Amino acid sequence: MDLSTKYMGFDLPHPLMPGASPLVDDLDTVKRLEDAGAAAIVMHSLFEEQITIEQMGTLRDIETHAESFAEATSYFPRADEYRLGPDKYLEQIRKIKKAVRIPVIASLNGTTVAGWLRYAHLMEEAGADALELNVYYLATELHESSERVERRTLDIVRAVKKSVKIPVSVKLSPFFSSLAHFASQLDEVNADGIVLFNRFYQPDIDAETLDVVPRLNLSDSDELLLRIRWTAILSGRVIASLGISGGVHTPLDAVKAVMSGAHGIQIVSALLKNGPGHLRTMLDGMRSWLEKHEYESLGQMRGSMSLQTAPNPSAFERANYMRVLNAWRP
Repeated sequence: MDLSTKYMGFDLPHPLMPGASPLVDDLDTVKRLEDAGAAAIVMHSLFEEQITIEQMGTLRDIETHAESFAEATSYFPRADEYRLGPDKYLEQIRKIKKAVRIPVIASLNGTTVAGWLRYAHLMEEAGADALELNVYYLATELHESSERVERRTLDIVRAVKKSVKIPVSVKLSPFFSSLAHFASQLDEVNADGIVLFNRFYQPDIDAETLDVVPRLNLSDSDELLLRIRWTAILSGRVIASLGISGGVHTPLDAVKAVMSGAHGIQIVSALLKNGPGHLRTMLDGMRSWLEKHEYESLGQMRGSMSLQTAPNPSAFERANYMRVLNAWRP
């Protein structure tokens, strides 16, 4: 069974890869992921705040917080609370490259154009085969327009693409006013991939202590629905490779992701729950499903349920909203 795919210019044996997670911090685990069949390794993000802390010993000069409350900086982790500092992160890239034979995708999350450029270049020098720009930004300023938010990201991608030779993907949140249009703009600045979606970790409130409490809940298969919807909308309409991150736990989840048009599938929560060997289970399950349904290759299935080719494309759009609401009965 041919499960091969082309993702960000790489010819991969299949689309499954571990997404950004602490799994990459341990070389033995990285080797186990390769042994289990991982098509590539995606590292967790290096944050510009980490670089600023290490270089300056303070967060007060971060550009995007210049107009914010000073006490907000106290919510960032201390330098010793990050898993890998900037220098250790670059060294980990080198170690992983020596340990495995599959592509290594480094990840960078910045807040300013200058913050992205230097370390994008250093990650390339350290041996990263590709770079994922993790655009995790919550627009909270009343004067900041959606156009300005999008322009910042486009400027970052354009600048990074000019500074490195390796492929560059962009990991987005779903919170854009016109995501399809923004995806087309990412095409215009030559993004090699678009990853859908970043997870915004929602804080809780402790009503007794009057404190804001960070929460981390692993995903489940329900989170896949938002991703396959937008992948299906973009499939065949943008040049960039499409990656799905979030909600892929079972072989059937992976099948649905490919049907919607995904070229790459990043798995995190399922691996954290079940260990690296779960990748092999996923691959075996995908092969069995394809054989049972008489597919000859993954490529034959890719995009078969996209907006352009689905038997009921309106279900991806407004009509589905009305049908679902009207179909419910107490």
